[in-house]
Amino acid sequence: MYALLTVTIGSYASSHREAPLISQDPLADNTDVYAFKSPDDPNTITIIANYIPFESPEGAPNFYDFGTNIRYEIHIKNKTTTTGDDITYRFTFSKTDQDPSTFFYIRLGKQNRKTTYKCEKSLDGGKTFTTIVMNGLVPPANVGPRSIENNTVGLGTTYEALVQQAIATATTGEQVFCGPVDDPFFVDLAGAFDVGNFRPAGNMTNPPKDGLNRFNVHSIALKVPVSLLQKDGKGVDQASDILDSDYVIGVWASASRQMVRTLNNTGEVGYSGEWVQVSRLGMPLTNEAVIPIGMKDKWNGLTPYNGSDLQFAPYFTNPELALYMDDSQFGQAVPSLNALRIQTKSLGSFDFRNGKPGLFPLKGTAALNGTALSEAAFGSILLPDNKSPRAVDLLPIFYTGVPNLPPYQLATGKGGNPLAKGKPFINNFLPTLGDMLRLNMAVPATPRNHPKFSSLGLVQAAVLGLTDPAYNNPKTNLKFIPNMDGFPNGRRLEDDVTTIELQAVSGVVLAAIGLFYDDATPTMPVSPRLQSVLGFTAGPTQNDTEFKKVFPYEQNPWRGFDYPQKARF
Repeated sequence: MYALLTVTIGSYASSHREAPLISQDPLADNTDVYAFKSPDDPNTITIIANYIPFESPEGAPNFYDFGTNIRYEIHIKNKTTTTGDDITYRFTFSKTDQDPSTFFYIRLGKQNRKTTYKCEKSLDGGKTFTTIVMNGLVPPANVGPRSIENNTVGLGTTYEALVQQAIATATTGEQVFCGPVDDPFFVDLAGAFDVGNFRPAGNMTNPPKDGLNRFNVHSIALKVPVSLLQKDGKGVDQASDILDSDYVIGVWASASRQMVRTLNNTGEVGYSGEWVQVSRLGMPLTNEAVIPIGMKDKWNGLTPYNGSDLQFAPYFTNPELALYMDDSQFGQAVPSLNALRIQTKSLGSFDFRNGKPGLFPLKGTAALNGTALSEAAFGSILLPDNKSPRAVDLLPIFYTGVPNLPPYQLATGKGGNPLAKGKPFINNFLPTLGDMLRLNMAVPATPRNHPKFSSLGLVQAAVLGLTDPAYNNPKTNLKFIPNMDGFPNGRRLEDDVTTIELQAVSGVVLAAIGLFYDDATPTMPVSPRLQSVLGFTAGPTQNDTEFKKVFPYEQNPWRGFDYPQKARF
């Protein structure tokens, strides 16, 4: 006889435990999404969706693993003429106990909770799916040397061999990996959520701390030929230039559960009813540091399609974090952000603090003709009213991508007029008006050993395009600048997205396109204030271990038995 308890699953939220409901369901918690040009193969894109935050390597005897009653999905948008996904990858997982007589996870060459997966692909918005990987292998947890390497009582292999065996080739040509890895994200969580009490400099007794140091996650990684992602099936060699707008994709990931969960007195759990999205993630830190707590669960239950994200636009056009970079608000109460201050009189008149007009005084004027801000282009979105100053920079970064149109070109070559044509450095414009990680696949990868490679991504590309003679001439011609492939044009594993987003909130993008900080002069646009912003870091600036040079690029998971052999912090 069953004792039944039915639970209706509501809208959860995603990332590292940043919303109320998802903290109760870590197996469905989407922690990070990455999309970047594969550094060892210019013809492919790597897309990574990570789940299950704060996996301790010592988490025995029931080690962390993908859920069996969850649909994990990676969503790709490459057209503006369709209303939903253009490509969807769906992953579902199964488990087997090879030796149920033992309490050990691995014993005598057998593995309990041995996990396999099925990967399906849809090209019609999720209406139909085709299986492209069946019975894919998931490596076990990296328990310890006796469990993994011992020939008598363990698996008699190396962990790296298990990882290599788990890399599958789909019937449609993608490489696929699912399994535990070191969490590649790095951030001072304790400082960030003590009301922005970052520790960029630190001290002997309280240095910056990577809150994810030596934690693992479970990763779904795809290495996909550009021709499978490009809307017309073209390879990267067919791009017209390195900012070809036909090569822009939007990427986001999700997890879904069935609506009703049933518990019974034999220890079994059943699931039934419709599938409900309980987690989503596109741009990093959106739900974590932009959406207010009362809206987080609602945000995560929606998709970025059909304008559903527009209700959250005010949190980007007047971001809360900006209040702590404004001395007329709470700036003095958060000294760790003193290096970050928003323009109050850029070019002598433009104020971008919350609730101020920003560029709105130019709305409808002839000065905007030929720019993305004109009413004939996107002025209704980018200049909606006289109290939404960051609709001109933060909103497109998160909701549309940034076009290669004035004013969104570097100040190089503009002659002091931010609305003039400048040096191109970004075009990941996909105006679907929703939160996605947008990537222009035509942009070459910056080699990881390049002397100009930087974890500051597109911010550093802007600096080079403004100041470095090797990259700022000819001044308005399109030319590859190192780190043009960095966040927010996609997201590389190395990118310090926390620092980049804080710099962006403080107005660094506005400065890059010619709306310089208040202390700038015509002869010194790279002013002390801009240098202060560029010198700011949010604490940790790199991952706690190195990345691999080959797919899946993420490092093998930390092993609970060892501590610490490869940590940086």
